[in-house]
Formats: sequence, structure tokens, C-alpha cells
Amino acid sequence: MNSEPLLHCELTAIPLHKRGKVRDIYSLEQGLLFIATDRISAFDAVLPNGIPDKGKVLCSLSVFWFNLTKHIIENHLITADVEKMPLPQAVDLENLRGRTIFVKSVKPIPFECIVRGYLAGSAWREYQHQGSICGIKLEPGLKIAAQLPEPIFTPATKSEQGHDINIPFSQMCQELGSDLAEQMRSISLELFNFASKYSRERNLILTDTKFEFGLEDNKLILIDEIFTPDSSRFWQQDTYEPGVPQEGLDKEFVRDYLRRVNWTGDGPPPKLPDDIVTKTRSRYLEVFQLMTGQKLF
Repeated sequence: MNSEPLLHCELTAIPLHKRGKVRDIYSLEQGLLFIATDRISAFDAVLPNGIPDKGKVLCSLSVFWFNLTKHIIENHLITADVEKMPLPQAVDLENLRGRTIFVKSVKPIPFECIVRGYLAGSAWREYQHQGSICGIKLEPGLKIAAQLPEPIFTPATKSEQGHDINIPFSQMCQELGSDLAEQMRSISLELFNFASKYSRERNLILTDTKFEFGLEDNKLILIDEIFTPDSSRFWQQDTYEPGVPQEGLDKEFVRDYLRRVNWTGDGPPPKLPDDIVTKTRSRYLEVFQLMTGQKLF
């Protein structure tokens, strides 16, 4: 393991805008500073210990994909070069390098736009009980990890506290208006299909993912993160076998461990053992290398 995880980034010279589960966000006059820490969350709780270098993977992969998908939709990224960020001289840049982006301050839309291409996670559990996912009826007899006939869009309300709630697309249309909701669905599916093809060429299956959007002068733009192991599930294509649980290169590895020790959100979260931390870090770094063709370290 290369280093101790960075769990908090305290910048006394800049106003704190918000501290999320993973990101510390600071306000600047020209935009927002997104700092991806090494914190890891599961079942709506932040775990006591982090994953070394995780924030650098999230930041670097998001920057990679923001640049690669600009032809589909504009995003909030201004720069990932800390030397070009309008920071006070008192700020130590070393803790920010590789894990910080400077972004536009836009109005976030309080919905998560989830696209699923395979039966996994909560979608598989819902399908077993109801034969559908978020109100979308699926054919009977599908197996775990089966590829869906086509990717499906399953939005969720985004909650600051507690669980996000899956909703039918019709409800999203009612709350946002059909034009904006349709635009978000269409772009989400286009992004997913583009990244799925790209991933398959690199021995990765993009199983499912989530997007977040904001409005900049009433224009829809992509915000937050994109195609990271925190926001997506990835399987290796050469070992993929429908009908059996897949070993993913993403945060599901941590969730699986927590389920084995019977913790799914009730009570204080347990500390992750060293071997789970090490293996999680390796998975995140492997996704980065397969996607980009580069090593982060």
C-alpha cells in the first residue's frame, strides 16, 4: 500500500461549501473546488477507514470521461490542474494534486439518472420479487448477471439524508416536466451506450452506472462524477458468466464484504480489514488502467 488514506481535506483559507460522503467541496468566486477524499461509503454511511488513493482514481477517471464525452454533453469541469485554479497562496497544493477539480457552480437537478444494462445488485433483488425494475416489466426467467435486452433508465430521487428512492420515469416527468426529463433520459442512455462500447474494447463490461446533471443558464450539463468504480459496476469481460454472481472491479466488493459480516446500515459501520482495503484499492486502480491504458502510479 502506497500511503495512508486522506480522509479529510481542511482548507482554512477557503469557505467550505459542503462535505459529502466522499467529496469536500469549497467555494471560490469563480466556481467550486471538488476534492475527492479517500473516504468510502456503503449503505448510506461513511466507513471508518478509507481506501488509499481512491480519491485520485475517482478524480482522474472522471476527468478522463468528462473529456471523452464532451461531444455528447457539456460538463462542469473547468480544470484539473491545481496550478491553474484560482486558489489563495496560503493553500498547500500537495494534498490537492490528482484529486481535485475546479468546476462551474450550477444548479444541481435532484435526481440520480441510473442506467442498467445487466441484472445486478438491487435490480436483481427487485426482479426476483416483482419481475420488474422500477416499474419496468421484464421477461420472466432471467438469471442473475444476465444482460438485459436493452439498457433501461431507472431514475431515483437524490436525498441529502437517508436513502435515495427509486421512482418511475413518469414521476420524474411530473416533477421536472417531460421535456427536461426526456432529455436527461436520452443523454443518460447515449452516454451509457458510448461507454459500454469503449469498455468492451478494453475487457470491461459496464454493468450499470449513475449520472447527475445540473442547469447552467437553463442548459443541461453533466456534473459530479462519471464512470468511476464508486458510481458504476464493472465486470471483466473475459470471465463474465451469466447465472452466477460476478466479481466486480468496483465498490460492490466492499458491499459484499459488509453483507458477509451482517452489516447493511444499522448501527455504526465496521472498520474494513486491511486485506479488504488492499483488494479494493487494487480493483480501483485496475479499472483506471484498463480504461485509460495508463498507470496512475
